[in-house]
Amino acid sequence: MGQKRTLIITALLIALSGFTYANGLSLNSVGSRALGMGGAFIGLANDATALYWNPAGLAGQRSSVLIFGTDVVPLTTYKMDAAHVDATGITNHYISPNVIFNYNFGKLSLALGAYVPAGLGTEWDGKELLGLTSIDLNGDGVPDMVLGPFEWMSKIGVMNFSPAVAYKVSDNFSIGLAINVYYATFELKRPHDDMLDTNGDNRPDTLPQYEEESTGLGYGATIGLKYVVNKQLSFGASFRTSTKVTMSGTAKLTGITESDFDRDVTWPMWVGAGLAFKPNEKMTITLDGQYSNWNSLDKMVAEYKDWHSNGEFVMNWESKLQIRTGFEHSVNEAFTYRVGYYYDPAPAPDETVNILFPSSTNHVATVGASFKTGNFCFTGAFEHLFGAERNIKMNAVNAMPGIHQMDVNAFSLGITYLLK
Repeated sequence: MGQKRTLIITALLIALSGFTYANGLSLNSVGSRALGMGGAFIGLANDATALYWNPAGLAGQRSSVLIFGTDVVPLTTYKMDAAHVDATGITNHYISPNVIFNYNFGKLSLALGAYVPAGLGTEWDGKELLGLTSIDLNGDGVPDMVLGPFEWMSKIGVMNFSPAVAYKVSDNFSIGLAINVYYATFELKRPHDDMLDTNGDNRPDTLPQYEEESTGLGYGATIGLKYVVNKQLSFGASFRTSTKVTMSGTAKLTGITESDFDRDVTWPMWVGAGLAFKPNEKMTITLDGQYSNWNSLDKMVAEYKDWHSNGEFVMNWESKLQIRTGFEHSVNEAFTYRVGYYYDPAPAPDETVNILFPSSTNHVATVGASFKTGNFCFTGAFEHLFGAERNIKMNAVNAMPGIHQMDVNAFSLGITYLLK
């Protein structure tokens, strides 16, 4: 039992020596209408959120202002029998405000948006995780050293400030370009990597609380194409460049020391293609394939300016393809309802899963509706991610062993005002 507890705490400290982004960060929940259709919006892209999904779709639209908000609520659990841990994550709401303005000049359209394309976090009650930082030195089944409770939390937010231009080359074909200026924020609290000797007897006696906060800027672009075959069928394609963001901030060992640090984080290249089919004037069916090149996120390194260490975390993420489909039905001129589904495979392999940034394979169901009156349109949508359990074995080198599970609820409300 003593060796098993030692393995548990060693695996814990290795796994949390850096941080990682969950596929929850790529919910692609930009816009209440798109969310209600399962995020299958590249081939349709006919509201202001085309700025995100496919900038070419901005061309030819009526000028509008769109304001919407999204609330992401992760629901997490973690169980490890060997450490007597059966924990439920604290339910938090990660709310983001968004606004997009699109103005049409005929064949040319200009847009400007400030929106949150990604964001997620988790938080745990440290008392439920004491088994992870308890050590049985003599193997009698009773912990000889109980360290903690510690604060365990992560929070990621990304705001994109995005100007865009779209041009209608012909009645059927449009192109678009959006510039992406990402402002990212990150917070993390967890136990430190190593035990420290605080009383000078050359024997480590405490595991300090580690916490950090950082922000960073990154720049990229999204290029879109849209081709309308006829009134029933349209196709779209969209490409978003990879973006490197240098996060800078301060790390602390609470009550002991602190240091400024830098960490480069790469948002992956993303490419998608989709179609929209209208079997009649009231119905629309959409289908998308969206590919994220997560292979570029192989490791991250924190360079501390005042500490003699570099925190390197091996991730070895795998590129994944999401399949998305949506349906929209206009009951009358005022009311429309929507449903959608998408499959979201986990990019993180078993070797790099931990509780602060869960990564699961999800089956996702969405619903939504909108109501039009005059120049206003009010839209709402709900999304639920059914996350599959991940059972990480004890011999995982860079991961936290145990059973990980995460569901996610996302709510979105929006108001569109048509200018002309």
